[in-house]
Amino acid sequence: MIIAGASTMIIGTVILASATTLAQLLVGRIVTGIGNGFNSSNIPVYQSELCDASIRGRLVSLQGTITIVGLCVAYWMDYGLSFVSGPVQWRLPIAFQGLFAIGLLFQILPLPESPRWLIEAEQKDKASEVLARLVLGDKADVTHPDVVHQSRQIETSLAIESAGGPFRYKELLQGGEVQNFRRIVLCCAVNLMQQFTGANMINYYAPVVYQNAMGLSRNMSLILGGCTSMTYLAASFIPLWTVDRYGRRALLMFSAAGMCFCFSMTSILLSVGSLGAAYSATAMVFLFQVFLGVGWLPIPWLCPAELTTTRIRSRGQSIGVFLNWMCVFTVVQITPIAIGNIGWHTFIIFAIFCALWVPIVYAFFPETNQLELEDLDHIFAGGDKITRGVWGAKGGYTVRRHAHERDFGRDVGGDKAHDKKAGHGSEESTEEKNEHAYMREV
Repeated sequence: MIIAGASTMIIGTVILASATTLAQLLVGRIVTGIGNGFNSSNIPVYQSELCDASIRGRLVSLQGTITIVGLCVAYWMDYGLSFVSGPVQWRLPIAFQGLFAIGLLFQILPLPESPRWLIEAEQKDKASEVLARLVLGDKADVTHPDVVHQSRQIETSLAIESAGGPFRYKELLQGGEVQNFRRIVLCCAVNLMQQFTGANMINYYAPVVYQNAMGLSRNMSLILGGCTSMTYLAASFIPLWTVDRYGRRALLMFSAAGMCFCFSMTSILLSVGSLGAAYSATAMVFLFQVFLGVGWLPIPWLCPAELTTTRIRSRGQSIGVFLNWMCVFTVVQITPIAIGNIGWHTFIIFAIFCALWVPIVYAFFPETNQLELEDLDHIFAGGDKITRGVWGAKGGYTVRRHAHERDFGRDVGGDKAHDKKAGHGSEESTEEKNEHAYMREV
């Protein structure tokens, strides 16, 4: 699908760059959008299934960083070409995007399919080869105990998930202990919430906001718009060191609280109406980009792959990404209207949204940091009916790492002995109850 996405984007770029009519431009944009949809819904899943749990957040976060690199390149190219007249002003930036699609195509060609997809497709020998390369590097040996162990883990997990027969889309609406519907709702919610932080009000319309809402000159607004994107890029590197250390929930709540503060201060400063206050509000927008880059930029692309089981992972990611792009469309359409009609009050609306995201994340989003993908089958297996154990769980963890191994009688790293020594052997923890409830369901 990634190869298809890159190829489709290349075709769409050719149609766009050679356009002579409005109809051709529209067709080219639709084709390019389809290709981008293939990529944005499949690449996070592919990355998640190929990397170790200890670095999964970092690698998927890197995707967000690269995305902002493209945003910065596009912005400054557009700014430079704004001083040029003629068709090159729009044909060059449209054609330039094709270079990235070509790079993606040549990058993905030599890469293997993910082991989980190969095992699901009954290609176990190829899956073992890929696992051996991932686990052991150049000294790949399919008979190595670690490779055999991981392969059996994936096979067992897939066997349990496929026990009900071929996949049927009505499974996405099911509850029970597996909680497919809850998983899909969370995939959609995190993507909707990302867009209604007000991120794309700034990313798409920063110059408009600076000029119309803050009263700055056009050229200054354009330059500040580029500097805003550079700040966003710098902040996007922060999760590479924090997402696997502090977890997903903590960063999402910290990021939302910070963005709420920034937009609240922006609206207060703009209400003053002076030039000095406008420059201070600009500083708050820059700080907003830092908080955005820390949490709500990368994690919504990571969450769907971590909140779903292997059986529905690609569907959950696709549905979440679809809603993400529909929300992008909505925000991009309403922002100019809002700025034109209510001015700086627009910041208040998004500040309220950001404030709401903090308790929602705390109550409903479980922590998935450092968990194996097979562990994620168990995260909603127990607890109360509303939050499924997320509310009140220490750090948001509703299941322990290697839960899938303990369920099949494989004690890992002396965890049971440690629990007994610590005095937890006489009573099941919340995590253990979740694991056992899951097994009863499947």
